[in-house]
Amino acid sequence: MTKRTEGRRRVVIEAVKPQIDGGLFPIKRIVDDKVMVEADVFADGHDSLFCMLKYRKEEDGEWIETPMQLVVNDRWRGEFTVHELGRYLYTVEAWVDRFKSWRGDFVKRVEAGQEVSVELKAGAELIKEASNRAQGGDARRLQEWAGALRKEGKNGSRSSSLVLDDEMARLIEKYPDRRFSTVYAKELIVVVDRKQARFSTWYEMFPRSCAVEPGKHATFRDCERRLDYIASMGFDVLYLPPVHPIGRSHRKGKNNVVGCGRDDPGSPWAIGSEQGGHKSIHPQLGTLDDFKRLIAKAAQYGIETALDIAFQCSPDHPYVKDHPGWFRWRPDGTIQYAENPPKKYQDIYPINFEIEDWPDLWQELKSVILFWIEQGIRMFRVDNPHTKPFVFWEKVIREVKKEYPDVIFLSEAFTRPKVMYRLAKLGFTQSYTYFTWRNTKAELTDYFTELTQTEVRDHFRPHLWPNTPDILAEYLQTGGRPAFMTRLVLAATLGANYGIYGPAYELCENRPIEAGSEEYLNSEKYEIKHWDLNSPHSLKEFIGRVNRIRKENSALHSDWSLRFHPVDNDQIICYSKRVEDPVNGILIVVNLDPHHVQAGWTDLSMDALGLGTHQPYQVRDLLTGAQYQWQGARNYVRLDPQAVPAHIFSVGYR
Repeated sequence: MTKRTEGRRRVVIEAVKPQIDGGLFPIKRIVDDKVMVEADVFADGHDSLFCMLKYRKEEDGEWIETPMQLVVNDRWRGEFTVHELGRYLYTVEAWVDRFKSWRGDFVKRVEAGQEVSVELKAGAELIKEASNRAQGGDARRLQEWAGALRKEGKNGSRSSSLVLDDEMARLIEKYPDRRFSTVYAKELIVVVDRKQARFSTWYEMFPRSCAVEPGKHATFRDCERRLDYIASMGFDVLYLPPVHPIGRSHRKGKNNVVGCGRDDPGSPWAIGSEQGGHKSIHPQLGTLDDFKRLIAKAAQYGIETALDIAFQCSPDHPYVKDHPGWFRWRPDGTIQYAENPPKKYQDIYPINFEIEDWPDLWQELKSVILFWIEQGIRMFRVDNPHTKPFVFWEKVIREVKKEYPDVIFLSEAFTRPKVMYRLAKLGFTQSYTYFTWRNTKAELTDYFTELTQTEVRDHFRPHLWPNTPDILAEYLQTGGRPAFMTRLVLAATLGANYGIYGPAYELCENRPIEAGSEEYLNSEKYEIKHWDLNSPHSLKEFIGRVNRIRKENSALHSDWSLRFHPVDNDQIICYSKRVEDPVNGILIVVNLDPHHVQAGWTDLSMDALGLGTHQPYQVRDLLTGAQYQWQGARNYVRLDPQAVPAHIFSVGYR
């Protein structure tokens, strides 16, 4: 902006959305999404304005432009589609549209019977100026149009069909006078991920517990035999805890006791031994080639492999010997081990990010991620990212995704809301949530309304887990098999991204180490487990049915259409999701009480379901196959948790 033009810029652009924290962070979308942009755009006086939405790939030099439309009360709206992975920029430019302003006033003068010869000459000047900005045939046509208006002006004509010629108006719109346009002060960013960032179904499994023989340490080849089982339940992501060598020093025994037996395998999160660190494979699992073979075999089943990234070390990790300055030393000459009082993790050393040579540390940790990307991994579940600096993650994720834009980072941060949101803003693709502890209808409704209907949704993609190796929620401990079914349906339908820790989940493992604890008794974190996958009490068939419903219904592939519907019973929650192209509507009703039959009357929002108020419609329970004919908003539901504690209805006219 020059001093000669800044005083002549009359248009104001403000309240541009979407943007996160004043444009400090990117919004998130997936490939082929439409990005809807709105802005308040106005100027002094009554002149007409023209508003343009501008966007481009970050690495491209030229802006692509598309006009925005006035919605109401100086609010303008436009959209563009992101077709490629990576980062896009977008902003808004607007200017006073002198021709449109003149044309509107001219029509009013004619309708009022006023003399317009001077106005015709003024219009001719505007068109002549536009012809100077045009080229070729367009310039000639505009010059002819300007001449025709001058001629009518000389004749004193009071009206002109030329002024009302929409084709000519569209032509002049191509060559606007933008000398005094206003460009929004910020170039906003959208990060575009692949579709699996929005919709995925994860299964967490400890590779060492996949052996056929009880008590034996499994290999990656044993894991290959488990793939058919995982695929039969409809999971498309296999998430593996750390697969690296495990330290011996201070190794924990069963149930996290201090001291271990000769055969205790230790925690996979105690990473590193004389056999290697974060870029090595635990020898008992196999070789790096075996790992890559597992990735390839899983892909044949339509399953992508995700790997845990845990930036911490056992006392035996090569980093401890080679880079002792990367750790926090105590006054007694020992390294500070990890603690979460009252819990102690003597087998794990946290990394000290406040060291002087932090650039070398950051580069090494980034190289760990790049190493596994080179082995074929494109999904990472990041352990406790909230215990590492925000600036570290922002830089590393940005640099990794610049080279590999298809990489997905899942943030495992069960911490304060603002910290969780900050991690999402600075680059994490998906995020763990508080779903695990939201049990009542009010809690679920309030929380998921925040996640899906506020600006949070532009940067925070929820990933729902009813259990993890670290968390056995009280609801699952006390609710029996119905509780596992209930939480499975909620996770799979409230969230487009969800996962379970299995086989503990499908086998309804619900024994805590002690009353009031969320730790599993005989936790798989500290011992090899042998699971009876063919147990008659397994939920594998039910889980498979739910996951097939997810895949077959596009309404469940995203979160933004989520709407809650009142039911006159606080133990029953009702909500829906719907998409238009192609039309697909799903209505979910869940009994939150795992112990008792609950019934009630719905009060459905017919608009959210895309239905008329009076016409009968069909609902079909995709879990049981039962069909009902309903009419209007008020309908009776009854759910027995000992049978099936939920309805997943497809909704529509016959």
